[in-house]
Amino acid sequence: MFAFVPKIVLSSLSRQRKGKSRRALPLSLLAALGMALLILEPIQTLAASRIKDIADFEGVRDNMLVGYGLVVGLNGTGDSMTNAPFTERSLIGMLNRMGINSAGDFSTIQVKNIAAVMVTATLPPFSEPGTRIDVSVGAMGDAKSLLGGILLVTPLQGADGEVYAVAQGSISSGIKASGQGTTVTKGVPTSGRIASGGIVERGIDFRLSDLGTVNLTLRNPDFTTATRVAEAINKHEKTPLATAQDSATVKLAIPQDHRKDMVGLLTDIEQLTVVPDQVARVVIDESSGIIVMGENVHINTVAIAQGNLTIRITETPQVSQPGPLSQGGTTVVVPRTEVSIDEGKDNKLAMLKGGVSLQELVQGLNALGIGPRDMIAILQSIKAAGALQADLEVM
Repeated sequence: MFAFVPKIVLSSLSRQRKGKSRRALPLSLLAALGMALLILEPIQTLAASRIKDIADFEGVRDNMLVGYGLVVGLNGTGDSMTNAPFTERSLIGMLNRMGINSAGDFSTIQVKNIAAVMVTATLPPFSEPGTRIDVSVGAMGDAKSLLGGILLVTPLQGADGEVYAVAQGSISSGIKASGQGTTVTKGVPTSGRIASGGIVERGIDFRLSDLGTVNLTLRNPDFTTATRVAEAINKHEKTPLATAQDSATVKLAIPQDHRKDMVGLLTDIEQLTVVPDQVARVVIDESSGIIVMGENVHINTVAIAQGNLTIRITETPQVSQPGPLSQGGTTVVVPRTEVSIDEGKDNKLAMLKGGVSLQELVQGLNALGIGPRDMIAILQSIKAAGALQADLEVM
């Protein structure tokens, strides 16, 4: 933390000890300069992000696995054989593999304690056989709950059709309790999870030491960010190893002397800090009224007026009845309607100067006293007028 102050202070003290004619700066001034440098340094690095947080190394990724299985041991909350024929066929096939003759008629059997499920898992990179992974289970048929069920051995396949893991174990899922007038549900009872319920049977054949080049893929593609990543790597390695291929890819050439220590090289690279750039963008979610603006959002000079038109209709029906001595009169209800219109005359025209920052833009819109949904309409109108210098993305 005190990397700047000691060098300056020691230099001043050494000049005083040598007794030279040059006048040394006062220690109080030196301390003030040092503190100023200490304050400015964190400000410059606050916006910096590690390369590992903004980019991924090509080939070092997860792989999705999926499988079809059966859950048994349910307390009468499983699939019905009539509405889930695939469950019945899976049950018959399982019984045949277990050596039980299924030549009889199973149409009259109503099993309520079994359910067909889809099993999913994520195979981490560099997983070796014997490694345990978590698996998720979801019901396919009309099962009411998987609580208390046991997943039978289920092979999990990758996109290439090969089996990479098997899953089995007790399922943890949500619960559902119901009475005559009230039903309480916690979580989703038709899906669950088995912690460490999968065992890796086959790893991915991928070795870092065999690579001559490694591509870094940016999670948010940007030409400026890709260039900064390449410059940071080259500056750290003191040799031009990295080249920005496009807005999303930085190509890293692996020197021959680093082939035996690829992990150490990639560890050093992913810890480097880069200030990522971003496109000026305004994201709007009309359903929830959420507005998110990027740092680089600017507008040209524009005047904004926002008025509220309120129409109020009041019905006050009155009863009209004939006098006490009238002949043939009837009592009727006479409608009385009062209509008033409020155009919001207190709202004024607000001026937003061109080139304002994000904070000034928000303050100017808030000065109009409007809510998020009206602000959405205003931003869309500013974009239509060509004054909003940012991409407007409506979700």
